[in-house]
Amino acid sequence: MLRVYRSVLTLYPAAYRRVYAEEMLAVLAEIEFDAAEQRGWSKFARRVRETSGLLAGAATEHTRQCLGYTGASIFLPGRTRMRSEFRFPKATAVLMTVVLVAVLMAIEKAKAISASIPPNSTPVGPIQPEHFSTVTTFLVILALALSAAAIGWLVTFALRRSGVQRFSAVHPGKPTV
Repeated sequence: MLRVYRSVLTLYPAAYRRVYAEEMLAVLAEIEFDAAEQRGWSKFARRVRETSGLLAGAATEHTRQCLGYTGASIFLPGRTRMRSEFRFPKATAVLMTVVLVAVLMAIEKAKAISASIPPNSTPVGPIQPEHFSTVTTFLVILALALSAAAIGWLVTFALRRSGVQRFSAVHPGKPTV
């Protein structure tokens, strides 16, 4: 069955094969080794699933190469697609932080309103803001964390140990000494 898989891999673009063919064959060999214990329809179904996945992947890679499209594949359903990019947009963390701050501010405002209402239901005077709240504590901690991260990055950059600098020194195909 590995011969069939190997022949299906020839349908992938050459550049893609150079990078991923060995790894894909290793995974397929492992799958075949696990399938050796199976019998009948389950073994057949597994082989059909893997072969159809390879065919769909080849079609997807050719589509990407021809159109330059890097989004979702029209050939593979979402649960079988492999992607190397981030799972969420990069702005998600920022937006989630903004939502967290908004929720914390609403909680603080509710606490202030609750504390300003006396138990005997007399008319309520103006609500006094708290001088030190959870929101300001959160913002101080966030500012300290960001400044520590910036200092750490500056130190690694000054020592030429940042990821970008180390990655620029990598030369694929050259043996390392």
